Amino acid sequence: MTGAVVWITGLPSSGKSTLAERARRALVGEGRASCVLDGDEVRGALVPSPGYDPEGRGAFYETLARLAALLARQGMIVIVAATAHRRAYRERARALAPRLVEVFVDVAPATCRARDAKGLYRASGAGDVGALPGADLEYEAPASPEVVARGGEDEAALRVIVDMARAWSAAAEAGA
Repeated sequence: MTGAVVWITGLPSSGKSTLAERARRALVGEGRASCVLDGDEVRGALVPSPGYDPEGRGAFYETLARLAALLARQGMIVIVAATAHRRAYRERARALAPRLVEVFVDVAPATCRARDAKGLYRASGAGDVGALPGADLEYEAPASPEVVARGGEDEAALRVIVDMARAWSAAAEAGA
């Protein structure tokens, strides 16, 4: 049985983690083995902690993509909630995963700044945090994501993600 990776990308404070957790709960409720790899949580678990310079970010997203692919090859539906502001990071994840679906949480930058769930935009504005995608760094939106969500509470996007997981499970059971 082969799992899949659902990579949820978008600006900081767009709702990635909210959507990821809602998808995990829905999948677990249907008896599907799934987990969330939240970029912030995984980053905090790594020792030494990766930096935010270009090399550190590249190494972090490579590690995250490899971890997601490893779990997917063991039959899990792995939901990754991570900004991954460069398309190259997400393309690398797609190359490693047995199956990857890219979900773009499309929320206006002004809305993300107003939410500022973790205080990152405020810290960036004060000069305490640098290199924040959407503030100091360009965020490269997906060219053609399989799913577009309008925030973390988007019911239609959640249904598409769960329906795709059902289809993957059916294909795996049929030996496809």
